[in-house]
Amino acid sequence: MTLPSFAAGQLPQGIRSRLIPGVNGLDMHILEAGHELPGRPLIVLLHGFPDLAYGWRFLLPILAASGCHVVAPDLRGYGRTTGWQDAYDTPLAPFSLLNMARDTLALVLALGYRQAATVIGHDIGSPVSAYCALARPDVFRSVVFMSAPFPGPPAFPFDTAQHDGSSAIPNAGMANLAKALGALHPPRKHYQQYLSSEQADADMSDPPQGLHAFLRAFFHVKSGDWPQNDPHVLPGSAAEDIARMPAYYVMDLEKTMPEAVAPFHPSAAEVRACTWLSEAELEVYVEEYGRTGFQGALQAYRVLSDPALNDELRLLSGKTIDVPSLFIGGEKDWGTYATPGALDLMKSRATTRLHGIEMIDGAGHWIQQEQPVRLGERLLDFIKGAGAGP
Repeated sequence: MTLPSFAAGQLPQGIRSRLIPGVNGLDMHILEAGHELPGRPLIVLLHGFPDLAYGWRFLLPILAASGCHVVAPDLRGYGRTTGWQDAYDTPLAPFSLLNMARDTLALVLALGYRQAATVIGHDIGSPVSAYCALARPDVFRSVVFMSAPFPGPPAFPFDTAQHDGSSAIPNAGMANLAKALGALHPPRKHYQQYLSSEQADADMSDPPQGLHAFLRAFFHVKSGDWPQNDPHVLPGSAAEDIARMPAYYVMDLEKTMPEAVAPFHPSAAEVRACTWLSEAELEVYVEEYGRTGFQGALQAYRVLSDPALNDELRLLSGKTIDVPSLFIGGEKDWGTYATPGALDLMKSRATTRLHGIEMIDGAGHWIQQEQPVRLGERLLDFIKGAGAGP
């Protein structure tokens, strides 16, 4: 397969784009830096939605300059990686969190490594990185969660032999939340509920304002550039509490995502002032999603609400992440607080060697694009402190 080339100025100097065949059934596209010298410690960067490997373009050379080989793949369902099915009714098991962790393990081995110094996951990449560290701590020697705290795997009920042995249906909470949000005035829906629906791909692939304008508004409204982002701990997990989040998290029931973000499209002056996502850089996303559509990327949201695929995670019930870990969020990003209680569970139950919770001033959801220098400094301090780097 011949990859489309990046246009001049779309990739920083020193970053290589290539395809790795035979990675857990995928031909996996990666961007990498620091690849010139063999034997360097490996860092793996896992993006979220609707990002791509391209979202790490500023961070790759920063981490590589420290003496590491840094690799960012297009995840299963995204971008230039192929070998996945994009139909809505395709089996979801290949997109499960455990299989995406297998994708990551297979990539490490395909690159000729037995270990990765760290795996860093952003957004939906955060739980994938967590399951890498849970399942194979011998390979993934440290882990960083970005924007999405990891509360631990679903647990079997404990000490029920003499009590009620029934257990809740995995992720029944999301179904109950959907019902409660729909009963509000006006009725609402959670963005994950929408992204797992059959119509989401068509809505976003062919939005009325055009793909470029939709993606510009989506990236803007979730960034530190949107002045109305003021995230904070929610008072609880009731529908009324969840509905305090912005309209791109808790949407009007009848609206599509393009309709939800359209009112917040930045002005021409704001677009010109956006140093982290130029029009030429945004065009990479427009071209990729214009070519692939969104369904492959959306499969992960269907996985999150699938009872069987959540139930298989109970194999790791009670297991903690015992390698050094770190959480990094953006000061202006609701992702840190979007799941009430997750941050506390990450600290108290899911990890045993958490090095801290770092919040990047001024950054929204797209930390690696908005504040790559500050992010790079914190990551390199963590990797050095964890004893995992060069």
